[in-house]
Amino acid sequence: MINFQFDSADKFSFHPSVYSNWLKKVIASEQYKTGDILYHFCTDESLLQINRSFLQHDYYTDIITFPLSGSAEIISGEIFISTERVNENAKTRKIPFQTELARVLVHGVLHLIGYDDHTDEERQQMRAKEDYYLSLLPQK
Repeated sequence: MINFQFDSADKFSFHPSVYSNWLKKVIASEQYKTGDILYHFCTDESLLQINRSFLQHDYYTDIITFPLSGSAEIISGEIFISTERVNENAKTRKIPFQTELARVLVHGVLHLIGYDDHTDEERQQMRAKEDYYLSLLPQK
């Protein structure tokens, strides 16, 4: 089950069932089963604290993903997203907030599946996967 929680973020236009169904299809396309995934929408400051506490990184980021699955074939985890950072990234890229949000949502699932983005090659693969799955997102 995929759930979305507004921790400390401002509310925005969001259709949970559209995103949940889409992300389940992404997971199935990658040959996995959907377990429990909880997205937390939060502020820059709260995500910075998580970054410092759990990863010992002292910088802002748009997403932090914590895998929680005990099974190789089931995708479960908690994903924390700074909606402030998503908004800033959307402005920088000159794209709609909802497009950047969808990119970050699928980015988190791809991390849970096992894709990484530490090297140039990994980043290229991750971006290609994001672009492909974004093209399958139903338009609202």
